[in-house]
Amino acid sequence: MEQQKLPNVTLILVLGIASIILCWCYGVLGLILSIIALILAMNSSKTYKANPEDYTNYSALKTAKLVSIIGLVLNILFLIFIIGFIMWIGWDVVMSQDQELIQERMNELLNN
Repeated sequence: MEQQKLPNVTLILVLGIASIILCWCYGVLGLILSIIALILAMNSSKTYKANPEDYTNYSALKTAKLVSIIGLVLNILFLIFIIGFIMWIGWDVVMSQDQELIQERMNELLNN
């Protein structure tokens, strides 16, 4: 039987890289992409473990999974930062989008 490549490895890698790039979109879009990539990676890993002699690119799958995990961690950290910033400044100030009010609130908080 001829060996073949694991399914979705390239897609998993692309989703992992995209999740790292998009982590600056408030952590939500990149978080979704990294979760999808990790689910696909788990499915491909199960496929490999069922018949390891049939597939050749397991090392690429491990790399793609690592990239997805890095994307997941970065997105979670950025989401925590955004939530902390909103709690620190105040939701009303953030929603007003008034730069002077934001600067004033930050100065008040830093001087206390």
